[in-house]
Amino acid sequence: KCPNGAESEEARVTRSTLKVEDIYIAVKTTGKFHKTRLALLLETWISKTKAHTFIFTDAEDADLSSAGYNLVQTGCQSDHSQQALSCKMSAEYDGFMASDKRWFCHVDDDNYVNPHTLLSLLQTFPQDADIYVGKPSLDKPITAHELLEGNATFWFATGGAGFCLSRHLAEKMVPWASGSRFEQTSASIRLPDDCTVGFIVEKRLGVSMVHCHLFHSHLENLLLISQRNLPQQVTLSYGIFENKMNSIEVKGSFSKEQDPSRLV
Repeated sequence: KCPNGAESEEARVTRSTLKVEDIYIAVKTTGKFHKTRLALLLETWISKTKAHTFIFTDAEDADLSSAGYNLVQTGCQSDHSQQALSCKMSAEYDGFMASDKRWFCHVDDDNYVNPHTLLSLLQTFPQDADIYVGKPSLDKPITAHELLEGNATFWFATGGAGFCLSRHLAEKMVPWASGSRFEQTSASIRLPDDCTVGFIVEKRLGVSMVHCHLFHSHLENLLLISQRNLPQQVTLSYGIFENKMNSIEVKGSFSKEQDPSRLV
């Protein structure tokens, strides 16, 4: 579970040393969403984390590049296939490994991130430990279809809610995640990018995922999150779920028709 309760002495020391700039935030998107989903992020939370947020996409965008955003054109396909998703996650991982950041955090282009709460969460962990924190979209572990595995059941943090890896753990993932190896691992288990991260961490490295209720994807009932509790959440999302709009009710002066993406 997410850390809570009394703060340890180690956590107090970490809180004074870990800064939001130490977090490498990778946003996965695609060209057709640059003017819609991504534009909302640029106007909101990315405006506060611009220098250390990296946008991984499949299309060139001169406007974003000239505006100083860290745009990474991955050369990956633009569809939502397993291959395309794993290609982008591979690029995200390699981008982080080439940086000097202490944490790698992945989010999708329909995620709202609270940078302050994200920092507060990561400050609670030992910085020299193997940490994989996020929220599963399933209520039970998943099974990988790899012929060499006797028991390939493991938890994974859904990419749609976002997840984070400590550098200490990310460095141990190199044999299965660096360069072309991430896509090879994904192909071998026949599962998408976020599942592949969980497989490497739990099955190859024996590290258990930290389940954290502060991450949210559109795959859960977002109406259960109250407006009062919004400031405590790390990520939020929105979308269509069971043929209905799945979003958080936020009271204010504007109607949903006037401002359907409003967050306060």
